[in-house]
Amino acid sequence: MKNTSLILNAVLAVAVAVLYYLHFSEKNTSEPAVTTPATSTIPTKKIVYVNVDSLLTRYDYFKDTRKVLESKRFQLDNDLNAKGRSLQNEVAFFQQRAQTMTMEQGRATEAALQKKQQDLVAYRDRAVQQLAEEEQKKNEELYTLIQDYLKRLNKQNKYDYVLGYTKGGGILFADQSLDATTQIIKELNKEYQQKQTKK
Repeated sequence: MKNTSLILNAVLAVAVAVLYYLHFSEKNTSEPAVTTPATSTIPTKKIVYVNVDSLLTRYDYFKDTRKVLESKRFQLDNDLNAKGRSLQNEVAFFQQRAQTMTMEQGRATEAALQKKQQDLVAYRDRAVQQLAEEEQKKNEELYTLIQDYLKRLNKQNKYDYVLGYTKGGGILFADQSLDATTQIIKELNKEYQQKQTKK
């Protein structure tokens, strides 16, 4: 029994060695040599990229839009703070006069103050929503302006792709020779200034 087991193990070891040898010797002889054809059959693609961060910080339309929206946010904050202080003053005045009021006057004044507070919260919510909608609309306009410009640019240059590059985005590396950011910003700003002059 021991001899058969030993013989079987020896036969298996030889078989594994033969298979190992055949496997690796066939790979080396059967691989076709890599040759490069004289003319490439793969069409070359014209690709450029735009640094989105630079585009947003240097595009005049975006800078002007951001200033307007920041100004509106600032005005809204000031308006809400003023209305909030006014309501607080009314509450403080009511608390001082509460001792001299009848119960019915106190309830009516308290109800009026609660209504003013609810109106202020509703006003704040509407104003914030309107500002958010305006910001979304401006972002869509920005995207449309850039898309329209790139479509016109593509009629001249015939790019296959214009990629958006952002730090930490999907593109990990981009050759700087393919960076079209400066040219595109220059042309977008030129078009924007012409539109502003016409206004």
